[in-house]
Amino acid sequence: MLDRKVAPPVQPLASITLPAADVLLLPNGARLHILRNAAQPVIRLQAVFKAGKWYEPAPSVSLLTARMLLEGTRTRTARQIADEVAFYGASLECEQGFDRATLTLYCLSRHLEKLLPLFLDVITAPTFPEVELAQLKARTIQNVRIERQKTSYLAAEQFSRNLYGPTFPYGVVFDEAKFDGVLVEQVRAFHQEFYQLMGAEIFLCGDVLPEHEQLIQQTLGITQSQQTNIASVEAFTISAPPLDYVTVPGSLQASLRIGRLWPSNSHPQTHQLQVLVKVLGGYFGSRLMKNIREDKGFTYGIYASVGPREHATSFVIGSDVNAASADAAIQEVHYELRKLQEELIPADELQTVKNYMTGKFANELSTVFEQCDKYKSIVFFNIPTDYYSEFIKQTQAVDARALQLLAQEYLSPEQMIEVVVGPQR
Repeated sequence: MLDRKVAPPVQPLASITLPAADVLLLPNGARLHILRNAAQPVIRLQAVFKAGKWYEPAPSVSLLTARMLLEGTRTRTARQIADEVAFYGASLECEQGFDRATLTLYCLSRHLEKLLPLFLDVITAPTFPEVELAQLKARTIQNVRIERQKTSYLAAEQFSRNLYGPTFPYGVVFDEAKFDGVLVEQVRAFHQEFYQLMGAEIFLCGDVLPEHEQLIQQTLGITQSQQTNIASVEAFTISAPPLDYVTVPGSLQASLRIGRLWPSNSHPQTHQLQVLVKVLGGYFGSRLMKNIREDKGFTYGIYASVGPREHATSFVIGSDVNAASADAAIQEVHYELRKLQEELIPADELQTVKNYMTGKFANELSTVFEQCDKYKSIVFFNIPTDYYSEFIKQTQAVDARALQLLAQEYLSPEQMIEVVVGPQR
C-alpha cells in the first residue's frame, strides 16, 4: 500500500540538451529559426522585431504600434482579420515588450499556407485607422487609471522609475497626456522604420514540413523599402532615494518593492545567483515565504525574482502587506538578506531548492513551444548555446559557501532601493 506520508524518491536530472534549431538566412537578410516536432499537427510562427520600448522616439509609440497592427490593413478590415483567423481555428496577436515586439500565429500545420498572406499583410500593410487609434487610447487610459488605484501597480511603477531613472527606457512610466498626444503619423513612421522584415528574427516551430520552410522563404523573405535604424540610449545612473514612500490615502495595505540592478545572464555565476534567489524568495517554500507569510502572517505572498532584459537586469523582492505591518515586514526582509550573508545554507534546504529548480526546468521543456522560448533567450541575450546544460551542472554543483559569498556581494540591504506605497503615515 502507498504510504502518502513518505515522499517519493527524487531522481537527479543528469543533463538537458535543447533540440538543435535549423537557421536559414532569408533573401532579405532575416533569419529563420526552425525547431521541428511532429508530436501534434500544430505550428507556431513568430516574427520578432527590434520595436519595443527601447527603440521608441516618443513614449508609448511602440505600444500603440503593436496594438494597432490588427486593426486593419490595405486589403482587410479589423473584422475581416479576426474572421479569417477564427475561420481556421487559429490565433494571431502582437505583443510589445521593453526590447522587442512579436507577432505570433498559432495554427494547424495544414492551414499555414492559407494564413501566411494574412500574417504578411499585418506586418507590411497596416493602415492604423485614426478612429480605432482614438478608441485604443481611450481604453488604455481608462485601464491605467483603474490600475493606478492599486498600491501594487504604483509600487512596481515607482520602483522601475527609481531603479533605472525617469528617462531610461525601462524606467519611463505611463504619462496619460503624452500617451493621448501620440499622433497617427508617429505610429506609422515607427512601423515603417522598425517593422522591417530584413531586420526580423523569425521562429517557426512545431510540425514543420519542407514545404512550410519554402513558403516562409517565399513569403517572408521579401525586401521592404527601408532599413531599420538602431536606436542608441545613454547609460543610466541611479540617483533615486534609497527609500521612497508613496502615499495612497485610505489604503488598507502597503505594497513593498525592494531591489537593485543585477548581473546579466552572461555573468559567469548567473546560475549560482539563480539558486541564491530561489532560496531567498523564488518558490513557495522559500525563506521569505516561511518567515513573512507563515511565521509572521504579514502577507499572503512574497517573492524574489530576477527580471532579465537585453540592456539591464533587475532583482526585486515584492509583497503586499497589511499597512500597519509594512515597517516590520521590511525589517524581516533585511533580516533574511543578512542571514544569507552571515550563515551557510543548511545542506537539506539547499538540496530541496536544487531539486525544485531542476525539476521545474525539465517541466518547462515539455512542448516544442517552450523549447523554442528557451532557444529565443539564447538568441536575444547572446548567451552561449550550452547555457541551459550548464544551468543543470552548475545548479547541482554549487555549494553553500559559494552562495554565501554571492550573498555578501549582492544582497546587502544597504545596496537596495526600496519603495513603499501605502496610507498616510
